[in-house]
Amino acid sequence: MRYQFIRCLGLVSLLIGLSSGSWAASYTFTTIDVPGALSTEALGINNTGQIVGDYSSDFSGSHGFLYTAGTFTTIDVPGASSTEAWAINGAGQIVGVFENATGSHGFLFTGGTFTTIDVPGASLTHALGINDAGQIVGWSNTPLTHGFLYTAGIFTTIDVPGGINTQAVGINDTGQIVGSFHNATGVHGFLDTAGSFGTIDVPGANATFSNGINGVGDIVGGFSKMGLLLTDGFLDSAGTFTTIAVPGASATVAWRVNDARQIVGSFHNDAGTHGFLATPIPEPASVLLLGSGIGLAFMCKRLRRNHQ
Repeated sequence: MRYQFIRCLGLVSLLIGLSSGSWAASYTFTTIDVPGALSTEALGINNTGQIVGDYSSDFSGSHGFLYTAGTFTTIDVPGASSTEAWAINGAGQIVGVFENATGSHGFLFTGGTFTTIDVPGASLTHALGINDAGQIVGWSNTPLTHGFLYTAGIFTTIDVPGGINTQAVGINDTGQIVGSFHNATGVHGFLDTAGSFGTIDVPGANATFSNGINGVGDIVGGFSKMGLLLTDGFLDSAGTFTTIAVPGASATVAWRVNDARQIVGSFHNDAGTHGFLATPIPEPASVLLLGSGIGLAFMCKRLRRNHQ
């Protein structure tokens, strides 16, 4: 009887595992607009669903925002003429970019305190990604564009071999980094895993930009088949590409993806620029598998009780 119980548990694990890995290539889209803003971009999301980005309410500059459970909070670096919030980790630490009289700088916002991030010797610094360990990625000009990893006060340069103008944009909790670079054949995305670089190209695209990566290695970004003008977003899941396009939009860019495969980004239509949240819709087959797994779990429990 013990063997039957163990075999039963094995089937439960298989069914639930299959259900969690089966997702449809379809999403429900929710528009994110800061009230009263002329334009809004959703740029980052963490695993609890907090969203950050930027908005413009006039033509004097942008403001960062934090969106939590339907509430918007403005984020402005003191003394800055413009602030953009680009990423947020599980602890609520936020990184981004601000501009002031001395140029463009990265920032870390944690516990109500802003810390400036500047790559030594760089003419500008953009801090664009942060993981739960507090590792930060971005890019700077010195004068060419180089990516960087910032860990515990130490900057490490990131350059794709054979490429120029490397921009690091996203980092996950295992330390994998994504971004983009240029070479003789165009613009490509990259994945950096412990110093080993892989190229990411959407099939048929002449420009691919990789922007975000979650804990299981799903990558999102934007691509174009018409020069460098981005037209659609993408999700790259283990080498399978899915187009992310907000219905009715003339252009869509996917910026981040969390471990629940929720995607945030921005899109443009006749009414302007807006942020979005895309939530995956499970395949009917995955729901059936999950339901079967749960039902079988109850049967296993009864089998164990009846033979104790």
